[in-house]
Amino acid sequence: MIEQYVRDLRQVDPTWVAVVGGKGAHLGALSRIDDVRVPDGFCVTTDAFRRIMTQAPSIDDQLDQLSRVDPDDRQAVRTLSERIRRTIEEVVIPDDLAAAITGALARFGEQAAYAVRSSATAEDLPTASFAGQQDTYLNVVGPAAILQHVSRCWASLFTERAVIYRRRGGIDHRTVLMAVVVQRMVFPQASGILFTADPVTGDREVATVDAGFGLGEALVSGLVNPDVFRVRDGEVVAKAIAAKERAVQALPAGGTREVAVDARRQEQPALTDAQAVSLVRLGRRIEAHFGGPQDIEWCLVDDGFRIVQSRPITTLFPIPEAGDEENHVYVSVGHGQMMTDPMKPLGYSMWQLTAMVPMHEAGGRLFVDVTRRLASPASRAGLLDALGKADPLVRDALETVLEREDFVPSLPDAGPGGPPAGGAPTPIPTDPAIVTELIERSRVSIAALERDIRTKTGPELFDFLLEAFEEHKRVLSDPLSIQAIMAGMEATWWLNDKLQEWLGEKNAADTLTLSAPDNVTSEMGLALLDVADVIRPLPEVLAFLREVEGEDFLDELAKVAGGSEARDAIEAYLDRYGMRCAGEIDITRPRWRERPATLVPVLLDNVRIFEPGAAERRFEQGRLKAQKKEQDVLSRLRALPDGDRKADETQRMIERVRTFIGYREYPKYGIISRYFVYKQALLKEAERLVRAGVLPEREDSFYLTFQELRDVVRANRVDDRLIQQRKEAFRSYHELTPPRVLTSDGEALNGAYRREDAPVGALIGVPVSAGTVEGRARVVLDMAEADLEAGDILVTTFTDPSWSPLFVGIAGLVTEVGGLMTHGAVIAREYGLPAVVGVDRATSLIRDGQRIRVHGTDGYVEILP
Repeated sequence: MIEQYVRDLRQVDPTWVAVVGGKGAHLGALSRIDDVRVPDGFCVTTDAFRRIMTQAPSIDDQLDQLSRVDPDDRQAVRTLSERIRRTIEEVVIPDDLAAAITGALARFGEQAAYAVRSSATAEDLPTASFAGQQDTYLNVVGPAAILQHVSRCWASLFTERAVIYRRRGGIDHRTVLMAVVVQRMVFPQASGILFTADPVTGDREVATVDAGFGLGEALVSGLVNPDVFRVRDGEVVAKAIAAKERAVQALPAGGTREVAVDARRQEQPALTDAQAVSLVRLGRRIEAHFGGPQDIEWCLVDDGFRIVQSRPITTLFPIPEAGDEENHVYVSVGHGQMMTDPMKPLGYSMWQLTAMVPMHEAGGRLFVDVTRRLASPASRAGLLDALGKADPLVRDALETVLEREDFVPSLPDAGPGGPPAGGAPTPIPTDPAIVTELIERSRVSIAALERDIRTKTGPELFDFLLEAFEEHKRVLSDPLSIQAIMAGMEATWWLNDKLQEWLGEKNAADTLTLSAPDNVTSEMGLALLDVADVIRPLPEVLAFLREVEGEDFLDELAKVAGGSEARDAIEAYLDRYGMRCAGEIDITRPRWRERPATLVPVLLDNVRIFEPGAAERRFEQGRLKAQKKEQDVLSRLRALPDGDRKADETQRMIERVRTFIGYREYPKYGIISRYFVYKQALLKEAERLVRAGVLPEREDSFYLTFQELRDVVRANRVDDRLIQQRKEAFRSYHELTPPRVLTSDGEALNGAYRREDAPVGALIGVPVSAGTVEGRARVVLDMAEADLEAGDILVTTFTDPSWSPLFVGIAGLVTEVGGLMTHGAVIAREYGLPAVVGVDRATSLIRDGQRIRVHGTDGYVEILP
């Protein structure tokens, strides 16, 4: 019976999480590592907690209420969690359970001092540390006090912070159990925390030691600032010694107290450099044992270090696997594609198989290894120029890495520079027929894919798809297509550079590209205005759409007055654009065709905000504004010295940009069209696996890579544990912020703007669409939840083409991610919206409803009083 409720720490190993919780399992594992000294103690197991919970009155009803409460309703969470804790603490510990605990104390000394520490089963996990979410009590003396504090630890499973942490992590309260660790108390001269990787930069080669006098509670509670040592390659490379005016010490009768540190000692280091290096060496041994960077709590006593806790550092962004020991520099794909959310395995593996360059996965995101191209001055210049035009922060981050001359090797033969897609284009005639031809080529290729894939099933489908991916890449690498894209982009850059030089005009191309033809993304937003025109005069249709909840509403819509006409208009829109969605580069994301209700709020906003015929009027207004701008700049140029030449060159570039800039959006449309065909075929295979009992749900296939799904289809068998692990990992990836640049040391770099031309307090970004606008900020993280009024300024993390229907109803745009030629910037210019992108933490720093002023010409945002 005793062993059911109490286990000696030295009996425990990492497989015992369900019995002794995460902290207990880690401490047991630590005690088995050579030269790692862990204070003696025991664990009160989760069986004891289960027994207490069965005796807690009304606990099931209270947990039901807690599961229903909104985690953002802090007062409700606080009230319910306090009630549950009180219920648990009031349960009298049964005699046999109390005897098991006090009997264990007898082995270590009944009147000795102990630390009593919570150890939940969802704690110190690779994807969720739960650091600081439950309670620890120090210097507890005597059996009665130990039992009382064990009860408090059980109850601390329901602290307000722990409840919210679990809810936001998608963890059911009933699935988490609490064990308790009881350890002999250590009375240290110094204590603190060791991070075996830099918790700020992510650099795995730099360890950080925080140290203070006395017990570690002084640091944890923020009572004092710690001494900080940074250690790399066995030496202290930086340190900052704090004035430590206070410390926490143990009291002889139990408990702790805050004391003043003698003035002569306050600025003395808590550790010597040699001790810091020795501690890091110990930490590296612990890190190697657990297989990843660790957050380690330590104490220094007369004869050396004691380790009282080690947990994974879960906030570090993972490093792509390189398969060698060389230094590598990676650039984020998501920042270029305007989709920095994590992707499921099927999504990122499909993107890898259809991409033009090798891509490496980490944290559910994709990265390109640019090390070799950075290594040669010839290729480096072209790479920095191309990436800098797309996102200046990426360039700055890469230049920061290059400043460390020993990180990127010198490789003179690294290859030519230029844009990743195939170098600078050859001159191309300004002929609209070229764009028409390219669009027709893509249409024919997609039609052939749709026709040929219909008869393919099972392993044959996967063989067919691998061949289809080659055609996919052939279309993407079509030299004429690349030339057309680059012609539009280079003409834009030329116009902005030359017209600023000659006329002092900033970002003149923004106006000159208004309502450019053949832009499939801007047409998508205007086309939804046309759908709004159809449903606007149909009151029963409008009433029906306002109540839509499910995804099968189109068939029901046809039953109301005017519903057939409305359904036909929506269906026609979905036939052309239904393959699109937010985060569309991830094939697993639900498309508009699959979830048409996503469009209903935007459609209703269009009905409310706009008058009939708005699409045609907006396009024509933009075209006339661009035409007027062209006449203005040409007449001003002709008045300059050598003006006729300058005007003629400018006119040719205007013709070029208006011919080709719209096509810039078409290849992405083609990619996503093909992706929807691939997805429909793969979902049919997943449905077959569900019918065969191989998969519980067809969406489980999304947690397998393309190659793994192919193997499952062949074998008709799946590893359920792998899918569960992938689901848990995917949930954890949402808590990580992907960096723009990542090194193989784990250092995450996001770059900085080196500018001094903005007002104090302004939020700096990239100017991508000229003009200044003032209005109400609407912070929107999900397009389906947008609630916009005319004149609002959209503030969001990123916008891919699926967001363009919202652009028709806003006055300006601010995003955290983006560059001059990303999709959101192109469409903002197309619609004439002042826009600033690449604004770090915009959705956090700007509150929904605040008035802001967007300076789209100069690239900054002001938050107004």
